Amino acid sequence: MLGADVSSPGVLNIDDLRSRAKNRLPAMVFNYIDSGADREQTLSQNCNAYNEILFRPRCAVSVPSCDLGISVLDQQFQLPFLLGPVGSSRMFYPQGEVVAAREAGKAGTGYTLSTLSGCLLEDVKAATNGPAWYQLYLLGGKEVALKTIARAKEAGFSAIVVTIDTPVSGLRERDMRSGTQQLLSMNPLEMLPYIPQILVKPFWMTQWLSDGGLMSFPNVQLDDGPMGYTAIGPALEQSVVTWDDLQWIREAWGGKIIVKGIHIGDDAKKAVELGADAIVISNHGARQLDSVAPTIRVLPEILAAVDGKIDVLLDGGIRRGSDVVKALCLGAKGVLIGRAYAYGLAAAGGKGVARAIEILQTDIVRTMKLLGCGSVADLNKSYIQVPESWERFE
Repeated sequence: MLGADVSSPGVLNIDDLRSRAKNRLPAMVFNYIDSGADREQTLSQNCNAYNEILFRPRCAVSVPSCDLGISVLDQQFQLPFLLGPVGSSRMFYPQGEVVAAREAGKAGTGYTLSTLSGCLLEDVKAATNGPAWYQLYLLGGKEVALKTIARAKEAGFSAIVVTIDTPVSGLRERDMRSGTQQLLSMNPLEMLPYIPQILVKPFWMTQWLSDGGLMSFPNVQLDDGPMGYTAIGPALEQSVVTWDDLQWIREAWGGKIIVKGIHIGDDAKKAVELGADAIVISNHGARQLDSVAPTIRVLPEILAAVDGKIDVLLDGGIRRGSDVVKALCLGAKGVLIGRAYAYGLAAAGGKGVARAIEILQTDIVRTMKLLGCGSVADLNKSYIQVPESWERFE
């Protein structure tokens, strides 16, 4: 048994995949995917903000087919969403990053690999026939990052995604209550109260052990080998990304650079001034600073700040194809999905990722036909109604 049957009639939406992922995974792994920071206010608002946007359909319009293709950084994607970086995907399913990248390529869209991957970046790039971006943390310092950048360039990644919102790890209380730190400590006395959650998931445990058990991070090569799994928190605090780092990253990379983690217009302007080719509006899936605005809410501010100079994407809270359409109507060039496909990966591996992509794609097509619009390129604000309470930047 490799995972749940995601082709059954009961899997209609992303939340159904979430339920199957929860059933398959130990609590500590599921909460790693599912939880947010602090009281999880932003986690819920990321999703709920989309409910405040209403559609304004054109009726009595025939739309026999829909063109979902977008262009970002002069790269063509057959879908208006890409798979965003999700760290530790190998915990969810054997060779998780390779599996997810392969399905992204099959679907004609892009995959973004996290620095905190359990799979070699070379293997992940080889698995997909679509564009792949590499998300960069400066774990281990500048010299380690330079070696990783060189590897990503050699492997054929087409853009570097620099994440700027992780000076420290956010307080994810559900992770702590699940005993994540205790289970990673390898101290039997600390681990004992939390071991039953793993023992009651024998299929996951068998697959996890067959895939090597507790993973390291092979794309962060330190002097004594790959960074171990328990070293993340202190390493993040010692490797804060600042605006000054963009210059040497750009020089080392020599290609397209995306800045991820923009919340406000002033930072968007700064990214443009420093030569970013695109930005991703992101609050890290609400896993870092709680009580920040949902990403869709700040999209107008960011668009006004960049004034069309670079591509603007966003992530956070996308669970329906209609959410993707609303973001495109409001002006996003495209979106990144994270949890939506991670639930599928955790539920059933490649079949789960493919089902997540299929659900969103089908939702988008249906929504566009009901709106009376045949191409994502034609979506605009006239198709939506935004609450007056939202700040507008026209």
